Amino acid sequence: MMKKAISAYGQASIDLVVESASPHQLIVMLYEGAIKSVVTARFQMEQGKIAEKGAAISKAIAIIDDGLRLALDHEQGGELVENLDRLYEYLSFQLLNANINNDVDALSHVVALLTQLKEAWQSIGPNQLNSEALATTENNEALRDAASYGKA
Repeated sequence: MMKKAISAYGQASIDLVVESASPHQLIVMLYEGAIKSVVTARFQMEQGKIAEKGAAISKAIAIIDDGLRLALDHEQGGELVENLDRLYEYLSFQLLNANINNDVDALSHVVALLTQLKEAWQSIGPNQLNSEALATTENNEALRDAASYGKA
């Protein structure tokens, strides 16, 4: 009974945070969730827990594909959005390959890229989030560099 109540409280707390978060904060939360899921997958992989590893990788892919990629504004974002879209696709592909091949290094690589993206996103203020600001603000150098990673 107590576990159920704590779980319900935790879910309500998360719902409240999401409802009150700005779009900028929501993106940071998506990055944090993806990173946490990949770190969990790496741990499960190292422990030989196949089902748990697969579930954590699936969760990370869902956050990337159904959260981060869907949040991209293709009409307004220009080249930066195209690059981010390709990067997110690359990350999902790396996660899929890591799952199939039990590749801990690939998971570490994905965590490093997601962390770089999260830090770059945090370095820009919510008031600078239009595509023109993203393209011209010096603070976004890391975001543009990370977004061009994996560009064909």
